Amino acid sequence: MERCLELAYKGIGHVAPNPMVGAVLVYNDQIIGEGYHMQYGQAHAEVNCIQSVKPNDRKLIAASTLYVSLEPCNHYGKTPPCSDLILEYKIPKVIIGMQDPFKEVNGSGIKKLKDHEVVVESGILEERCKFVNRRFVTFHRHQRPYIILKWAQTSNGYIGNISNERLLISNEFANRWVHKKRMEESAILIGANTAIKDNPQLNTRYWKGKHPIKMLIDPKLRTPLNSQIFQGDTSVVVFNYLKSSVEHHIEYVQVESEDVLEQMMSYAYKKGIQSILVEGGAFTLQQFIENQLWDESFIIHNDHLTINSGILAPRLSHHQLKDSFYIDNNRIEHLTKLTR
Repeated sequence: MERCLELAYKGIGHVAPNPMVGAVLVYNDQIIGEGYHMQYGQAHAEVNCIQSVKPNDRKLIAASTLYVSLEPCNHYGKTPPCSDLILEYKIPKVIIGMQDPFKEVNGSGIKKLKDHEVVVESGILEERCKFVNRRFVTFHRHQRPYIILKWAQTSNGYIGNISNERLLISNEFANRWVHKKRMEESAILIGANTAIKDNPQLNTRYWKGKHPIKMLIDPKLRTPLNSQIFQGDTSVVVFNYLKSSVEHHIEYVQVESEDVLEQMMSYAYKKGIQSILVEGGAFTLQQFIENQLWDESFIIHNDHLTINSGILAPRLSHHQLKDSFYIDNNRIEHLTKLTR
């Protein structure tokens, strides 16, 4: 199962809104095949695992044990059911990391295998399997995207200058790491003040991979159309009070002034947007925090930079430290929200 999780993680940034899944086929304690879900709409982990078995070993499949980090699917989506594939190859035993929370599966894959006399064990490294697919699990259990907050702050807790002068807190290596994090998520979100003041591109130019959907909270549509957020052909979603329309790659989504975040989450769920990286500014981040609408956060600390005054960094509550590490002279804190 450890190997299944290693394989599953290779799909990050490429398979959403599907889950990341790894599969390993074992005969007499020897791995004879392995695979993972590589790209949304393409073959699932179980298919790639079985296809990887060498011709001379294919006779062993019917006497092997299949390990898979997530319950095999039991429905027709973009690919046929993996439960049928397992039965077709007469695999006698399947070890599963966790049950699939997706309503079209949700135990039916396990039931089908058991009904056909396949020996099934589940719940192996279950918590780790859930963590790898925390975006997928949150999306299906809570009907909203998984929310990750990210910001950088000085040693004395400031996120930016009061003036329009941009404050550079992160080093170039941390910036590359941020672009990797962007690639891993479905969408990235900022508020209008950040769009106007910092004029960010919100892409992954420093890391190989897809660009996330860009999201902008701009109630009165103040952000100029020549801003960098609107350039290129990556989809942009603008939440505003004034209009709903689609203009080229920009979708304007009109929302009511009350419960804006709730309306945004509803939109994202309907569109299958599984995760959102919220990058600022301070007001936008604090709104997510105060509404308890976040799951984890990354705070980049520059412990060598102090300013006399500025915009205070957001304040988290009900959280725990999951990890802390350095990227050159920047200290990164990885925090998760405590569930009540």
